[in-house]
Amino acid sequence: MTRFLALIFISIFSFAQSQIKGNLSHKIFSAKVIGISDGDTMEILYKKNPIKIRLAHIDTPEKRGTQPFGNQAKTALANLCFGRTVTVKAENYDRYKRLIAVVINDNNQNVNQEMLKQGMAWHYKKYSKNSDYAKLEIEARKNRVGLWKDNTPIAPWLWRENKKKK
Repeated sequence: MTRFLALIFISIFSFAQSQIKGNLSHKIFSAKVIGISDGDTMEILYKKNPIKIRLAHIDTPEKRGTQPFGNQAKTALANLCFGRTVTVKAENYDRYKRLIAVVINDNNQNVNQEMLKQGMAWHYKKYSKNSDYAKLEIEARKNRVGLWKDNTPIAPWLWRENKKKK
């Protein structure tokens, strides 16, 4: 009987979480940042539920697989928003069920754009046609900021592709 009740509780809890997550597309809301996975992925706490956020418009060096600047990108993102209340401008979900979003920190900084300004990200042109992000990447490259100090930086999508082949 106890096992049966536990299964019911887990089912109800999972359903409730999916309802909260499922209703966030194209919404704007506030939440606390409770975790940083890497330079473009964080976890927020929204209505007592943890939700994974993937930053829209950008891609950052991989922390897993030790891509150059992966750890620095994670640190930069943490410095911009970890432990703080942010505004999340949700777009949609990716295939990993992460919420794709633009995040504004408590200093009114667009975190996604700040990662580009600091040279910790590429404009992810495969999924974003936003010219503001393209311009920020060009400016960071020109100023040789962050990862652009490297003479041969490798885009994260190429790094991941290369790792799959090995």
